[in-house]
Amino acid sequence: MRALRLGRILLAVGMGLMMACTLALFERLGVPDHQARRQRWTRRFMAAVCQGLPYRIQVRGTLPTTPMLWLSNHVSWTDIAVLGQLAPMAFLSKDEVRHWPIAGWLATRAGTFYIRRGASDGQRLRQEMGEHLRQRGPLVIFPEGTTTNGRDVRTFHGRLLACAIEQGVPVQPVALRYLRDGQRCEVSPFIGDDDMLSHMMRLLRQPLIDVEVHLLAPIASNGQERAALAHASQAAVRGALQGVPLATPSSEPVPATA
Repeated sequence: MRALRLGRILLAVGMGLMMACTLALFERLGVPDHQARRQRWTRRFMAAVCQGLPYRIQVRGTLPTTPMLWLSNHVSWTDIAVLGQLAPMAFLSKDEVRHWPIAGWLATRAGTFYIRRGASDGQRLRQEMGEHLRQRGPLVIFPEGTTTNGRDVRTFHGRLLACAIEQGVPVQPVALRYLRDGQRCEVSPFIGDDDMLSHMMRLLRQPLIDVEVHLLAPIASNGQERAALAHASQAAVRGALQGVPLATPSSEPVPATA
């Protein structure tokens, strides 16, 4: 089983390389650059990555049909693949992600926004994110600012929520849970000094892991203060993580590709 999963991951890497080369060729030939196409291809890459992982993904709730700022708890690097396969969307990621092989290149081409620790370009970043939302593009951020073990959520930082308030765009709280046999999976969190390759190899050895994506009730941003909006979103996600019974019957798995 591990060999099969590893083979699927390698196929996903090959797909990513082919997409990267094709986009680079398009750029050289002067083919018009369409963000929708880049995000569609990135979504397929994310789905291929998820197919190689020991994941059974269930979505609980309704996928938004209008642009929203998604606010999700953060457990692992795999959160990006899990959410990224659901719909064409952009992410706000730490600056290190842009240097990841293949995935970082595709993420950049798909319109990922990067934030540097201690950087003073918050105003520019907020304006760029607001413009993305104004152009009807969904955007995902992890407002905890780091990964956790998935038991609870850390403080949601509200500094970057101004982009949603200024554009009048609702926020979409998202709760991610990684479970095995109805209990929190101890292997899924990517925390501490772990490295991505070692973590991925441990995941490939695991039995089936249920990944629940709880799309909670959207919260209107009109007239809200950043801190209040962040607090309301954090409370919604915490409630889903702590208040939903772990033995909740599974919904239909999300399709691997779109």
